[in-house]
Amino acid sequence: MSWEQLGPLVAWPVMLLAAWLAGEWAFGRWRVPRVCAYGAVGLVLAGIGLSREVASHASLGFMANVALALTLFELGYRINPRWFRHNPWVLAAGILQAGLTFGAVFWVAGLFGVAIDHRLVLASLCVATSPAAVMRVTHELRSAGQVTERLFHLCALNCLLAVLLLKLVVGYWHLETSGDLGKALFNSVYVIALSLVAGAAFGVIAPALNRLATSSQSTTVTFAICVLLLTGIAQSLQLSPLLAALAFGAVARERRIMLSHAQRNFGVLGDMLAVFLFVFIGSLLSWDGLAAGLLLGVALLAARTGAHTLVNVSLARFSGTTFRKGALTGFALMPMSAFVLLLLEESRIYGFDLARESLPVIVGLLVLLEVIGPWVTQRALIWAGESHPEEN
Repeated sequence: MSWEQLGPLVAWPVMLLAAWLAGEWAFGRWRVPRVCAYGAVGLVLAGIGLSREVASHASLGFMANVALALTLFELGYRINPRWFRHNPWVLAAGILQAGLTFGAVFWVAGLFGVAIDHRLVLASLCVATSPAAVMRVTHELRSAGQVTERLFHLCALNCLLAVLLLKLVVGYWHLETSGDLGKALFNSVYVIALSLVAGAAFGVIAPALNRLATSSQSTTVTFAICVLLLTGIAQSLQLSPLLAALAFGAVARERRIMLSHAQRNFGVLGDMLAVFLFVFIGSLLSWDGLAAGLLLGVALLAARTGAHTLVNVSLARFSGTTFRKGALTGFALMPMSAFVLLLLEESRIYGFDLARESLPVIVGLLVLLEVIGPWVTQRALIWAGESHPEEN
């Protein structure tokens, strides 16, 4: 009996079990972040062709969006918009590093002969930081402190700006290919605005639903179902479920909806979906042309990390931290694979054909970051002295 005959109902549980065991072994033996092992298992399964068939089901893509949306909701809940007003240099750092990253990646990709359209897509995507990897690593370390808080806020800002930039590229592409200004606007500004409004609306409605919850567990289920419903609505209306979930979490915090420590990370549900998400993301990456794209991936990684680090070090004193912590913040922002791949897939489904065409160009960078990105974040937080491993 072949692997394909087993079907996704058997294949995916087997893959998830293998990834979970690999994650527990890697973390227990070498303290490697579990998500590194999850992603590595997904990459190996994709490389030997075991996950390619079962990863194509639309239901699995929706499930991956739900998994990332739960993480984005939690990230949004950890964000305090007032901090940007009290310390505008953090906001300035986020905007400047996004602009510098976009410019650096665009320029480096040009040196490798990448077409302008693909360079615009790559530069937009490289602005993002993966909230899934960041949140999982900080949970494992139980990290808290100045670098951790800056990491959360800059990660959320990077995601918002990456979506904005990509939607502008999508709008420009539609305008160039069809000449339809209305469609171009809908695929840029309107989608972003409506996604944020939808998420904010759920943040307003959630307190009423939360009053019916009788325990910590029921509150967790309430918010998980709300995120699930929001993701379904956003995808049905061709909005961004990722932005909507981020806005939902931010508004929930502003509405003073209290989440206990047990509810953060959505407990066992969050753990299981995290395994699925990183295996699924790894399974989407093709090994075809990886060797050819590896040099470009290393160059883009250097440009992106250099931009993050340069901006955070340059503005460290102005924003109230040390040069060392500024550098560690820049390095901690390295992961991006999960958010970028789902953003690409979302754009492709909504009619942006250039999204799928850009994937082979960036596959070298994504493979590198899938494995080493969370590990660099972990090291940065440990070197900052903000981890509390004794509580694990």
